Amino acid sequence: MSSDEKLQYPFKISRYSGRTYVSPNDKPLPPPGGASDMNGKRVLVTGGAGFIGSNLSNYLAADNEVIALDNCYLGTPENLADDVIFAEADVLDDDLPTDVDAVFHLAALSSREMLEENPRQGARVNIEGFVNVVEQAMADGCETFVYASTSSIYGSQEEPCSEEMAVEAATGYDASMMGRERYAEYYSDFHDLTLAGMRFFSVYQGYGGNEEHKGEYANTIAQFADAIADGKSPVLWGDGTQTRDFTHVDDIVRGLELAAENELDGVYNLGVGDPYTFNEMVGMINEELGTDVDPVYEPVPLENYVYHTHADPSKFKRETGWEPEVSFEEGLSRVCEPYKEREDGEQERERLTE
Repeated sequence: MSSDEKLQYPFKISRYSGRTYVSPNDKPLPPPGGASDMNGKRVLVTGGAGFIGSNLSNYLAADNEVIALDNCYLGTPENLADDVIFAEADVLDDDLPTDVDAVFHLAALSSREMLEENPRQGARVNIEGFVNVVEQAMADGCETFVYASTSSIYGSQEEPCSEEMAVEAATGYDASMMGRERYAEYYSDFHDLTLAGMRFFSVYQGYGGNEEHKGEYANTIAQFADAIADGKSPVLWGDGTQTRDFTHVDDIVRGLELAAENELDGVYNLGVGDPYTFNEMVGMINEELGTDVDPVYEPVPLENYVYHTHADPSKFKRETGWEPEVSFEEGLSRVCEPYKEREDGEQERERLTE
């Protein structure tokens, strides 16, 4: 079968370059198989045009044939590099491009609000969509899966959370991710697949990266930095002493790759292990931008609000050698850099017009 024939699916699949769609080139594709050493492999990333998915797709495409599959509900192909194949499809569809060496399943309705607005659709996408992708990829010979779960199932925890801690479904989103983990356990036990469930902790990049399209669903760092840069007070729930274990998307991407290369099975925390309060975060943004914008405090409007998150990533570190490379200070500086460049540009224009 030729590479062109392999790329014939009953939906739009193409390379994305700026705003122009062009046909995939004719370079040969490696046959499906194992995923150890992510180099020269054929890879499927579901949710591949979203925030984390596009960062992963672009990173892996340097050394692999990468298909980024997304229904564009939140993701946008504008996030993707030229050498990523884009497939506009839904994880609930039949005949997905699953003849691959590894699947990174990141597609999800990824917030409690989305699940509360449409719980049945949320369960279908987050659980049935996962099952559908695994079933099709398994039938095509794929044995290596890495999938997104969530740290919110730990609830509010100030102490480091290990994977052995009890978890709970405090929201519909939590329940759907726990359902995904249970199905992964089934596929591992009864079909001899490796499925690594990654419990993400507060992933961020900023609106200058591939997070901008998420808008109100973006990480608080991105939202607060954008507000402060515009001279607007960020709104903090409670007194601002809640904490998050902020983890830069670059460290998440490296972790996902390592999970596939090591063919991990089970659940793993993917977080730094060094939480910051919202008050600290706002103060550091002001310092980085040279601003002095005070936050506004409002009562917490949600039941089951998670006040604290704190990862214990020791299990993942032990099995892969992963270490976070982007400190919070460095990551926050990257988030603020586009606003500083904008300010420098405005000052230069003012100087030239004087």
